[in-house]
This record gives sequence, structure tokens and C-alpha cells, in this order.
Amino acid sequence: MAVREIFAGMPWWVKWIAVPVIALVVFGGLIASVVGFVVGLLFKLLIFVALVGGLIYVVRKFMSSSSTSRGDW
Repeated sequence: MAVREIFAGMPWWVKWIAVPVIALVVFGGLIASVVGFVVGLLFKLLIFVALVGGLIYVVRKFMSSSSTSRGDW
């Protein structure tokens, strides 16, 4: 017996309201933890990219200023 056959005799609100609500109640904590993990990972990735970009900017600024000052010697 397929899932489609089981839901064939059910009213529309069972398929579109009751089943998703039950799924959210049962798996709500799991879904919230997965979403929280993904958001935290994206935030850490954004911080990493910003720090690496800032480091590259500072190193290039330092290298360009030190190379021009070395030419003055």
C-alpha cells in the first residue's frame, strides 16, 4: 500500500495541515538544531573571510609602504 493510496481517502486538511504540524512537533527540535548549526557555520565562515581579507589588506599596505621607504634608503 503506497502513501498516495493512504492519503487518497483523507480530507485535504489532513494532508496539508495535520501531517506537517505533526512532523514539526516530532522533528521540531532536530530542525531547529540543524538550522542553528547552519546559521552558526555561515556566521563563522563570514568572520573567517572578513579576517583573512583584513589580514591581506594590512599585509599589502605594509608591504607597499615598506617597499617605498626601502627605496628612499
